Amino acid sequence: MKIKMTVLLTVTLFYTLCTFAQRKRVLFIPLDDRPPCLQFTERMGKIGLTDVISPPRGLLGKFTKPGDPDQIIEWLQNQDLTTFDAAVISLDMIAYGGLVASRVYQTDLRLSLSRIKILNNIKKKAPSLPLYGQSVIMRLAPTSDGKNEAYREKLARWADISPYPENKSETGKLEAEIPKSALNAYIRARQRNLSINWEALKLTERGILDYLILSQDDAKPRGIHIADRNALISAIEQRKLSDKVIIQPGTDEISMLLLARALNKAYKISPKVFVKYSSEASADKAMPFEDRPLRQTVGYNILASGASEVKEESDADLLFYVFASRFDNGSAESFASDIEKQIIEGKKIIVADIDPKGNVQGGDITFTEDLLRRRIFPNLYGYASWNTAGNTIGTTLPQGLIFHLAKQKLMTNPEQSLKVLLAQKWFTMHRLVDDYAFHTLVRPKANEYFRQNNRSGFERPEEMARQVEKYSRELLQPIFTTLSAIYSEKKSEILPANMNCIPKNMTFSLPWNRTFEAEIGFEMICY
Repeated sequence: MKIKMTVLLTVTLFYTLCTFAQRKRVLFIPLDDRPPCLQFTERMGKIGLTDVISPPRGLLGKFTKPGDPDQIIEWLQNQDLTTFDAAVISLDMIAYGGLVASRVYQTDLRLSLSRIKILNNIKKKAPSLPLYGQSVIMRLAPTSDGKNEAYREKLARWADISPYPENKSETGKLEAEIPKSALNAYIRARQRNLSINWEALKLTERGILDYLILSQDDAKPRGIHIADRNALISAIEQRKLSDKVIIQPGTDEISMLLLARALNKAYKISPKVFVKYSSEASADKAMPFEDRPLRQTVGYNILASGASEVKEESDADLLFYVFASRFDNGSAESFASDIEKQIIEGKKIIVADIDPKGNVQGGDITFTEDLLRRRIFPNLYGYASWNTAGNTIGTTLPQGLIFHLAKQKLMTNPEQSLKVLLAQKWFTMHRLVDDYAFHTLVRPKANEYFRQNNRSGFERPEEMARQVEKYSRELLQPIFTTLSAIYSEKKSEILPANMNCIPKNMTFSLPWNRTFEAEIGFEMICY
């Protein structure tokens, strides 16, 4: 009896130690506190049994109120770096106080450079800690702040056409109409940000940053940003940094890509991904708010996440289905049918549903309803459909890669397997509720009801924001209940025969007092 007890205790201790050893910790400085930049990354970490540790939310700012870089730096200095396996850091938060703060000239270059010196200190204290960085290449249009509406679109147009001689006449007219102080501040902000982009490149060259994504915020195939981007690309090639630095469209989703890369590197795996497009013609076009073809955006995201793209389906670990044909009759049904067939055959499928016109910025109704009818969502490795192509790809791809990693490396006992599965179920359900139910079905109705059509990105006064919030929540709740039914069937041998887990207790808020993003939460209740 004593021997049996000793063996039992030894086995229990072994599994406890294994569970502890396999749980990772990632130090995280987000771009800002919006759900895609903070909540998504934290929740995605749970799929990989990873604790994503960020500063107190109050230090991250809110919309036009910048975060507090100096307090964040102090928070960083107080962390025990030896307890982390990697760090994912937004240089824009450290330098200026976040993405919106990066678009205005409230912080000069000298102060910005002094702040990002904290990266040198981190590397000095923890030389073996991998640092994964993001530095944003400034977008064309300034943020709508309620004060610049008289000239905001003119300034965006100026940024689009001013580099080109054939637009000299219109450029001059715009320069006469835009307040001189606003134009000068915009130019100074661009110059400062470019200097920080260059400094990030130097930090990578010196080995302070182990990997860097220079992310191009909302842009077009032409504009004032092109010369800056091309100069950075040339420098990357000349300095032979192509394996450590990448320039790609997108911004809000970058921390998820870097998290996937960090975990893939930590567990020493590099998944092979085969991409299947709903339309080869669409794959060769630039999607809205991006400056290069969709095919390139997909390829850059695969590389950035620590995976590799293969040309033959038979060589792939995962199949990436990219749907960009929502206006082509019959395309949604045939693409969904193909996905279903692959799942039945046991393939690992990631799905991106992309808005090729940029006027919905949420899931396509026909495609999503077909996937729902086929009950495909619980079997997907990744799914997303929000805002730009880069946003969507940079969400679904890392989700799929991290779940693949978890299946390969982490689901070694029932307890860990259940944690992974519930985190994965939560994230896919969250995409359905957020990307499809809210952005596609609820948001247009809420905007119309409050006479705010085409103003999703505009901040509402506090009282109106709470009214919109309440109205949106009431519209969303019954849809949430209906969508929850797709999780009512047992889908995995990991769950005990008598256990069922479904989403319950939805919460909803508009954190930036606008409908451009929503913070949605819920629990996975098992019984």
